[in-house]
Amino acid sequence: MTAAPPLLDGRAAWPAAEFTERLRAVTATRYHDRHPFNQRMHRGELTPGELRRWIAARFHYQRHIPVKDALILAGLERPEERRAWLRRIHDQDGTDADSAEGGGIERWLRLGEAAGLDREELWDASRVPPGVRFAVDAYVTFCRRRPVLDAVAASLTELSAPDLMRTRIAAFERHYPWIDPAGLAYFHGRVTQGARDAEQALALVLARARTPEDQQRAVAALQFKCEVLWALLDAVDRSDP
Repeated sequence: MTAAPPLLDGRAAWPAAEFTERLRAVTATRYHDRHPFNQRMHRGELTPGELRRWIAARFHYQRHIPVKDALILAGLERPEERRAWLRRIHDQDGTDADSAEGGGIERWLRLGEAAGLDREELWDASRVPPGVRFAVDAYVTFCRRRPVLDAVAASLTELSAPDLMRTRIAAFERHYPWIDPAGLAYFHGRVTQGARDAEQALALVLARARTPEDQQRAVAALQFKCEVLWALLDAVDRSDP
């Protein structure tokens, strides 16, 4: 991975525009779209077995997203912030209003089914590579133990998510036609949800990170999250078929 720009020297806080660019530079250089496994996926080089292994491993991450969002929710002080963040849990877990379509977890299960995986197999965490479980546990623990600023900043990998989803949709449609296009609903939904969520999280980080120390912590938290996603793909790439 390419090194991110150097951190602030501690003498003065970055202006909001520069701070934002520093955060964006982290995802531009460290996001997991650069990982060799993702790049092979997008070039159409994965076997059906490799793709199924990734879908199953990534589901372990997906099922824990509402958990980390609930931990962040508990640390937000203002009702309007909690209402806005609660939407993320609804997006992933689904609500009665969208029961037919389902939330993100349901959509990922349907992706697994479209790729030939059984739902119960996806829910079985014992099938997940240990490195994937370790990476996901590290992220959830980070959100549980660190200040809410750090946890929100870690979610800013969403800054690069919409572009990744567009690339992934095109790759699946072109290279993996054996997967029912209806199974790609999760990716389509994240194009707009990711942009909305990134905007919300960025606003919270800019409002809360007022000191040089806070800004440095926010950048470090985002770097950590990029490393989590990178480690997850390392574990998938190196696991047995």
